[in-house]
Amino acid sequence: MSSLNQFTELDHEDVTPERQSASKRTTWVSVVVNVFLSAVQVTVGLFSGSQALISDGIHSLSDLVSDFVVLFAIHHGQKEADDDHQYGHQRFENAATLVLGAILIIVGLGMIWASALKLQNPQSIPVDHVAAIWVALIALIAKEGLFRYMLLIAEKVGSGLLVANAWHARSDAASSMVVALGIVANLMGFPLLDPVAALIVGFMVSKMGWGFLWGSLNDLTDRAASEDQISAITSDILATPGVLGLHQLKTRKTGDMILADVHLEIDGDLTVREGHEIARQARLNVMARHPVLYLMTHVDPVNPSSYLPSDA
Repeated sequence: MSSLNQFTELDHEDVTPERQSASKRTTWVSVVVNVFLSAVQVTVGLFSGSQALISDGIHSLSDLVSDFVVLFAIHHGQKEADDDHQYGHQRFENAATLVLGAILIIVGLGMIWASALKLQNPQSIPVDHVAAIWVALIALIAKEGLFRYMLLIAEKVGSGLLVANAWHARSDAASSMVVALGIVANLMGFPLLDPVAALIVGFMVSKMGWGFLWGSLNDLTDRAASEDQISAITSDILATPGVLGLHQLKTRKTGDMILADVHLEIDGDLTVREGHEIARQARLNVMARHPVLYLMTHVDPVNPSSYLPSDA
């Protein structure tokens, strides 16, 4: 028997403190980076007259708000189940991701509006100062580095919320690259391209926000696990000794975890105690191998001699 099959429910829950600690650590790193970048970008943007750099600074400021939303979700999402939340608080993470998406959409639309006003009055667009390009390049390097660091930790601990925040940092790096190109074009005598760069950043931010909002909304309305996850869970249940078949396997997302229900087809001549032990082992196997918070099992007795497996 593999060591995974020997995990208990306590083993499954022991991953939580490590995941919570890593999530907090990476998010606080993001807070520090975004505080520094937003202050420098907005200050230099105002000094140099670069709307693109100011937009990127506001974007970094929105990232700071997003980081605190993530910290709120981490704090509340890892609380133990209680009388009011008997399945735990994991969906705080889904709700936080939805709020994060809404923030990005609002920020992105604000950037688009400000850029459109500038493009309507091109004579009001100033020539950027050379300091703007250096700040844009520093922001690009910092955000790309932050993305790689956050994604590494997110994949290690298996946090969908951290993955979303990491890709948010990658979108920031892409926006900083667009801003840098716009500033270079401005310095070369094409001032119109500075607000054009800010406009592109606005569209990028809005698109990313919509993706987060729509995905989290689906999770909050009981979206099922992916087909690959359902297939893997099915295989591990059927591999449990004593399980002859299964049907009505249903799943729904809660945070980064899965809640599942299944009917197990077991030899009807076994005792209640034996059937219960088979169902228990199937549950423990699935919870040890997959991000399943709990698997609710129902035992259906069958006659092995005339048994035809039911469709899963």
